[in-house]
Amino acid sequence: MNGEILKANAKDTEALVFQGQILNRRGQPAEAIRSLEAALKGDASSASGHFHLGNALRATGNTGQAIREWREAIRLRPQMTEALRALAETAQRTGDVASLNESAEALIRANPSSAEGYILRGTAELAKKDGARAEVDFRKAIELAPQSPVAYSGLAAVKVAQGRFAEAEKLCEQALDRDPNYAEALQGLIGLYTRQNQPAKVLARVQTQIAKAPNNSRYYYLLGSLEASNKNLDKAEAALQNAVDLDKNNSDAFLLLGQLQAVRGSPAKAIAMNEQFVQSHPKDVRGYLLLGLLEEQRGNWQRAQELYQKALQVEPDNAAAANNLAYSMLQHGGNVDVALSYAQTARSGMPESPASADTLAWAYYHKGTYGLAIDLLEEAVKKSPQNPTYHYHLGMAYQKTNNRARAKEHLERALQINPNYPQAAEIRKALSGLAGG
Repeated sequence: MNGEILKANAKDTEALVFQGQILNRRGQPAEAIRSLEAALKGDASSASGHFHLGNALRATGNTGQAIREWREAIRLRPQMTEALRALAETAQRTGDVASLNESAEALIRANPSSAEGYILRGTAELAKKDGARAEVDFRKAIELAPQSPVAYSGLAAVKVAQGRFAEAEKLCEQALDRDPNYAEALQGLIGLYTRQNQPAKVLARVQTQIAKAPNNSRYYYLLGSLEASNKNLDKAEAALQNAVDLDKNNSDAFLLLGQLQAVRGSPAKAIAMNEQFVQSHPKDVRGYLLLGLLEEQRGNWQRAQELYQKALQVEPDNAAAANNLAYSMLQHGGNVDVALSYAQTARSGMPESPASADTLAWAYYHKGTYGLAIDLLEEAVKKSPQNPTYHYHLGMAYQKTNNRARAKEHLERALQINPNYPQAAEIRKALSGLAGG
């Protein structure tokens, strides 16, 4: 029907906006962007056009541009709750408390009889550790929407922060009474029981809720996580498989199932699972990272590097992908300057990580900057003294500075920690050279 309108007038603003919405719903955001930009070229004052363009941009990973479009939609139509909601959801996901509070205030002004704005403002206040104000807002939301589980769960979080665990438990149960599928309330109970060191109660409560809501993929994911923690790997794999079967978009379950299969000695199954995941979730860097590690474990480092590069295309500042790619390049004769750049990105994103310190140090070692390498490796060894790689690298760096005693100390320590260390032959050769000198 919309196509007929566009045949009659290819520049019809409203029809172009409708086309953008249709393309968004079809999962074609790039095409939606073209249609919506054409609509706004004809009428830049279309609040609906800016809002849906923001949705399409978010789907392509351009969150910053999406926020600008949603803000423009609100400027044009201050009462546009859909755009306010989109801003609030993004702020909540990114941890931007100030923006979340701002959007919540605007939602309350736009619709003071709706619980939504009060819940969001309560969430922002809770993040700011203002429990008193958060409680007022969550209670207001319960008054406005007594059958909605969300405010009960939010108020439970306030009670947990206050150390009033019995009240928190009751509120989580009230949330689940109103909606047996409300996973946030079940997660609240898990956190509460874990905090009180009641692991048996955690597992039993999850199983009870699954009996009440047997088609909830997130509940099976929670069960699988718990069983994996308890080393019940058969039960964990079965629960995670149920989670994936119920919801192909349950990315957490997909990834954990792949990890579990790898741990259980089924690398082929794990790789197949993660290949499927990256195809269906091309914007989720976790799949590329896990698949890259699995490929490295079976010696396919070229494929691993490709996967880390794909992760960095999606998220250029991803520290884990940069770290893994840098280290792989250093191990396999890649460009040292490029590897150094990736290692610096990793260190910037993970400044406290001994792994990022080791990778950057190894890049400095390959550049001949041994003093900088030693400083970083001393830090890595201090934080992770049982890691043979860090001792091996530190020993090699000390050897280059002719500090024979320290070189011998760390190279021998690497072999003590792991006599079958993959570079054991190189270590023994280095030690022989030190003895001979």
